[in-house]
Parts: sequence; C-alpha cells; structure tokens
Amino acid sequence: MKFLVFVASGSVLALAGLMSPVLAADMPEYPIIETPEPLPLPSAGGWYLRGDIGYKAYSDPNADFDETGYEPFWGESLDDTAVIGAGVGYQFNNHLRMDATLDYEFKSTFEGNLNCRAPCVGGGAGFSEEAADIDAWSGLINAYVDIGTWYGFTPYVGAGIGASYLTTSNVRTVSAPTAEYDGDGTWNFAWALMAGTSFKMTENLLLDINYRYMNLGDAKSDTIPTFTAPLEYNDIEAHEVRVGLRYNLF
Repeated sequence: MKFLVFVASGSVLALAGLMSPVLAADMPEYPIIETPEPLPLPSAGGWYLRGDIGYKAYSDPNADFDETGYEPFWGESLDDTAVIGAGVGYQFNNHLRMDATLDYEFKSTFEGNLNCRAPCVGGGAGFSEEAADIDAWSGLINAYVDIGTWYGFTPYVGAGIGASYLTTSNVRTVSAPTAEYDGDGTWNFAWALMAGTSFKMTENLLLDINYRYMNLGDAKSDTIPTFTAPLEYNDIEAHEVRVGLRYNLF
C-alpha cells in the first residue's frame, strides 16, 4: 500500500515537472515601458540684430532743368560712396526670415553738363558745368528665402520695399561764371533686390556677405534764383557690395 502511494506521488511530481514549461510558455509577455526622453524646450523666438557696411557704385542718373532756354543735361555721373546700416529681424523657420533696416548712404558728388540754347547765365556760351552733393537715408522692409545650408554656408535671395530721403547740398555751377544754390530734400518710394550668403561663425553669430541693387528715386535742388524750376537728378540707383554681422537673440 505504501508503495502504491509512493508511485502515485512520484507520478504526480513527474507530471507537474512536464507541465511547468508548457504553463510558462502560455503566460503572456508584458512590454517593458521605457521612460520617454524629455522634449526640448521651445525656442524663445527667432529675433536677430544686424549691422552692415558696404561699397556703393551709383549708375549715371538722368538730370534735368525744366526751364525755358535750357536743354537736357549730358555727361551725368554720380561718384561711388559708402553705405552703413542696421536692422532687426525675425527668423520664421529654416527658409524664411524678414527684417527692417535703416541705411545711410554717404555724400556722393554729381557732375553734369547743362546745354544752353542761348548764351548761358553770365554770358557763357554752349553749356555750363554743374555739380552737387547728394546723400540718402533709406528704410526698408525685407523678406529673404534661405535656400539651404552646406558646410556652414547658407545662400539666400531677397527683396525689400520702403522709402528713401535724398538730400542735395553744395549745389553749384563750377564753370565760369561760378554760382552756388540751395539744396533740398525729397521723399521717394525705394526698393531693393538682394542675393548673398551667410556663414555660421558661432551658435548665435553669422557673417553675411551680399550684393544689393538699390533704387532710391529722385533728388532735386531748391528753385534756382531768377528761375522757376529746380535742378533735378532722376533715376538714382546703385549696386552695393555689403559685409555685415547677424546676431541671433534666441
């Protein structure tokens, strides 16, 4: 009787041993839940500051003196000069940004010849040599498309619209008989086209090298004494090569 009980007990233990792997295989496997990495904090914004200096090459303007007895100017020229500027902007994403800029174009000397149908003022014959100094302030709202970044360089194109204020001074006739006249200031619609590239120097500082075509509008002198019209300097435009820095505030 004891032997039968022992055999039965052994059988139960053997059967339990055989069923253990089966029961273990049937138990469900629960996935391991990993703690997610913390998300990066959102940027405080894409604001940036900029400053630029440049070389400004003016195209020859079209001058005029709308007064009886005089024909249009000829041989007009406007000397090259320098430009400085500053601005503030916002980078919306990796490809789009905008900024507002204020620039000052240093004085440039205009020279041209004014034909006289009759003898010129003071008895001079043929033509008089005229000159004036012209400087300009311009304020623009600009939009840029950053094309992409390769090895730290980000080429871009852009355009801007705004206003310019052109001032004439030291208006004068330099051929005999010489004379001096008052200058004047003129507001104009202004616009620009740009292309350039920036280079990332540090995390927040970028070097910006660019070309800009600038259309500033027209300038004029005050009304010339004894006449009813001013001297006019029309279609003032320039090509600029500029170097600047942009500092990201975010």
